[in-house]
Amino acid sequence: MSSELGISAEKITAVDEYAESGLFSAVERVALSYADAITLSDQDVSEVLFTELSAHFDQAAVVELTAVIAWENASSKFNRALRVASQNFWQPG
Repeated sequence: MSSELGISAEKITAVDEYAESGLFSAVERVALSYADAITLSDQDVSEVLFTELSAHFDQAAVVELTAVIAWENASSKFNRALRVASQNFWQPG
């Protein structure tokens, strides 16, 4: 989907290094940090991160972003538990 929206394969494959990569904007980095904090069980959303997130997104956008991240996490857990294999929707090209 991301590649259909014009996001380069280089950027998609660099997402694991978003914090250090020059390919990501400050807004993208804070959104990805937020996703990490929600996703990783040993982390929490700090006040500093939430303040930074709120500087880039209004309240409605934060709620929507949170819902999308939570949905993707639930889907991932569901698929993993049931051994649903990747559908290979995106292949590096």
